Amino acid sequence: MAKKRQLTENQTKFLEVLFEEAGGDVVAAKRLAGYSDGTPTSQIVESLKDEIFEATKSYMSRVGPKAAVAYASALDDPTQLGVKEKMMAAGQILDRAGVVKTERVSVESESGGLFILPPKNSDDNTES
Repeated sequence: MAKKRQLTENQTKFLEVLFEEAGGDVVAAKRLAGYSDGTPTSQIVESLKDEIFEATKSYMSRVGPKAAVAYASALDDPTQLGVKEKMMAAGQILDRAGVVKTERVSVESESGGLFILPPKNSDDNTES
């Protein structure tokens, strides 16, 4: 397991405000964290890309239950205004959080044999 690196006070504050006060806006998070206007936002994001990725996964975990409730609320009142859009948005959030669309392939063989697949045709989109 990788050891967490020590972040500066500004970097820590940037990550704290990014999803809440800044609403995901990296420029707003930069200002709220106390960086100077001259500090390139791209430099901050690049230096924190791993931490931002982890914070994004954590945020998706926090909004996942809300998306699940919104998705299920359509069962209680399928006539509510905008229900289709809410379900689509909730489904996308749940999908990205890894809750909805999980694809699993299970290949079993009683004889323990070998499966030989045909070669992949790279010209699948060509017309015959």
